[in-house]
Amino acid sequence: MQQPIGQNDPAVFATAKENQYFDRKSARIKPNDVARHIVAFANAAGGKLVIGIEDDGEITGFRRSGSRDIEDFRHAPLACCEPVPVVRAVEVAVTNSRGEDDFILVLDVRPSTDHVIARRGDRAVFLRQGDRSVVLGHDQITALEYDKNQRRFEDEVADRSSIDDVDPEVMARYKKELGTDVPDEQVLRSRGFLVDGHLTNAGVLIFAKNPTRFIPCARVRVIRFDGNKMQTGRRLNIVKERTFDGPLPKIIEGAKAMISEQLREFQYLGDDGRFKVIPEYPEFAWFEGLVNAVTHRNYAHSGDHIRVMMYDDRMEILSPGKLPNVVTLENMRHTRWARNPIIARTLAEFGWVRELNEGVQRIYDEMAGFFLNEPIFEEPNDASVQLTLENSITSRVLRREDALTDSIGQAAYEALNEYELAAMQYVFARGRVTVSELKEHLGRSVKVVRPTLRGLVDKGLLDWHGSNSRDPSQYYDLHR
Repeated sequence: MQQPIGQNDPAVFATAKENQYFDRKSARIKPNDVARHIVAFANAAGGKLVIGIEDDGEITGFRRSGSRDIEDFRHAPLACCEPVPVVRAVEVAVTNSRGEDDFILVLDVRPSTDHVIARRGDRAVFLRQGDRSVVLGHDQITALEYDKNQRRFEDEVADRSSIDDVDPEVMARYKKELGTDVPDEQVLRSRGFLVDGHLTNAGVLIFAKNPTRFIPCARVRVIRFDGNKMQTGRRLNIVKERTFDGPLPKIIEGAKAMISEQLREFQYLGDDGRFKVIPEYPEFAWFEGLVNAVTHRNYAHSGDHIRVMMYDDRMEILSPGKLPNVVTLENMRHTRWARNPIIARTLAEFGWVRELNEGVQRIYDEMAGFFLNEPIFEEPNDASVQLTLENSITSRVLRREDALTDSIGQAAYEALNEYELAAMQYVFARGRVTVSELKEHLGRSVKVVRPTLRGLVDKGLLDWHGSNSRDPSQYYDLHR
């Protein structure tokens, strides 16, 4: 992962690879061209621009013929950028490639957290992307303004909306949380959700019965897969899928309920000789990931929706839109920032959103508390933010076999045939099994599966639960 360069070491500047946080330029460059890179760093996460080193790393300093006056570069942020970014200029003594005493200029550009910076002469806006300073188009500038809260998508008015679009159930719950019984319209106006008779985008997302009429991709899709990767065509392995539309409070509740239904529980033998049950993931971790995706996604990014993808070994929560420019993968555990502060505040009033970024740190803590790998935050394709939570199914399979042997004894374990062993391992993993579930798992007929389960009951290893042999809810679990 790229890291900003710390010390002002000329040898490092000459050999380091240019990246998101670092660039070097000859002192012969025009100050207006230097402004391009100053603007790009300021609009992103900041960085260092070193003047006096060629692109190939040759230290030419300011004594080379054609070099510009160092003061031109010192004044470039003030003369060529608007608004003026915060830039600290430091001269560093060097020996240039001719063996002469010389110096280079290090421009340490701080990130602009609340304004988009433009080049003064042509109003061009640049953004640092990898090792390049890229010019932005109109829509990209608008997105950057959203990121910096200079302009907020949630504040903009949805012209086709009205108070008639409001979901009365969600509105009633909100008023109950606020402890007020004033008219709905007064509440919406006073909280900034209704302007001149129209809902704002935040009002649409939180209160409208059908937000996708106005914001097409304001939905969450939850998918459960069989296996560790998605298959397509004839091998399609989707076990269950559902899309949640509607106001955000109902989306959160619906998605939470489905995810809970699809999660597994793992059994293991505790030190006290009793079986204990632990969930696949700590609830706080995945629910906070879901709420964060709903709260902080880029709703102006209209080409995609939030997806929760559940595999055998992991859960992935994908939220459209990159991290805002003041937040990076490196600092997100500690940086406090909200892309949609009104939505965040309102969902906090519903009781779901905690203090900004307290939740991210706690996701790490909760996963560690379950002895699971750290959560993984990524920006796939530079177009979204993805949280991956890994379970420990592989290590638990190994522990299950040890626990199974310890539970029933080595002799009984060795006496199990192939189907009985598979059935016992299945029950250890999931807590219970039905005839149809084991039939699918083994790929064998009922004529094989039913006697296998009955034989395990006869051996005192499983218990059968049901009212009669035709009971559709009958199942088997571990003998107590």
